[in-house]
Amino acid sequence: MKYILLVSHGKFSEGIRDSLSMFVEDKMDQVIAVGLKKGQSVDDFSKTLSKKLVDISLGNQIIILSDIIGGSPLTTTLNYLDEKGLLDNSVVLGGMNLTMAITATVMKDISEGDDFVDNILSESHSALQEFKISDAKAEEDEEDFI
Repeated sequence: MKYILLVSHGKFSEGIRDSLSMFVEDKMDQVIAVGLKKGQSVDDFSKTLSKKLVDISLGNQIIILSDIIGGSPLTTTLNYLDEKGLLDNSVVLGGMNLTMAITATVMKDISEGDDFVDNILSESHSALQEFKISDAKAEEDEEDFI
């Protein structure tokens, strides 16, 4: 089994998970969200993580999507997974956004290795763009004439 583990500061990962359920409801049993709460110690965060990952075994793969590479939630998660022998079969990506989570969840059982990672990063990057108001207004004006 492949799991998606959303890791963040605050409730960001929980919000991503909630939004993700609108797109891939049938796979939500494979998506776990954990966030380091304001004022929470990394020890308490690690205990929370342990409870959330209790069903994951050595044969499983974990795809970790994190808000910030190098942040306390991710480094604590990686240390925990390493202690449990789960890190070697994990993929770690930073800069989590909803597009990244959707792509990872949909593609996790279809693609593997570098192709999997490249696909996720490509889709995530393409979601980052400016929406130009003037372009939208021009399209709206054109539709008024039709």
